[in-house]
Amino acid sequence: MKGFFADSEYLDHEVLRPLSHIQPHWELTWNGVAHKYAEEEDSLHVELNLLTEEIEKATPPARYHDNEDALAQFVIARHSWPIQKVNGRWVGVEYQQILAQGGFGDEDEKELLFAAAGRAQAAINRGQTHYDAMEAGHRKMLGAVLCVILYHRSTQRYL
Repeated sequence: MKGFFADSEYLDHEVLRPLSHIQPHWELTWNGVAHKYAEEEDSLHVELNLLTEEIEKATPPARYHDNEDALAQFVIARHSWPIQKVNGRWVGVEYQQILAQGGFGDEDEKELLFAAAGRAQAAINRGQTHYDAMEAGHRKMLGAVLCVILYHRSTQRYL
């Protein structure tokens, strides 16, 4: 999975820009010598580099949807949201909102991390060996998972 997130055209826009209210500098610059995104003040670049390394080292689950389902079950139990799984999809609330709220019950973002690793590995298994090469819908969903992880990790610093 090494290099899956390297030098991406979409990663900053899909993952960091939605978090610009937390850290305003969201545009990424690839450092080819260091093989990571250049660090910048008032950004989540360091955190993104660490996260992508963590995902690349993780053992992807066979069924990453199970990890995402655990987050949805937390939302149902904690918030009594009117969501349900219909034909393999969660309906009732936008999926990204389910993951974001579910992340509050996800210690160290373990379920989210495994979901991200599983989604990246699923793309690789389909010949999409880079984030930018993913089918757009799947890429945006992986981006949403990464965004939720970074959101939870960045807000924990202020609690």
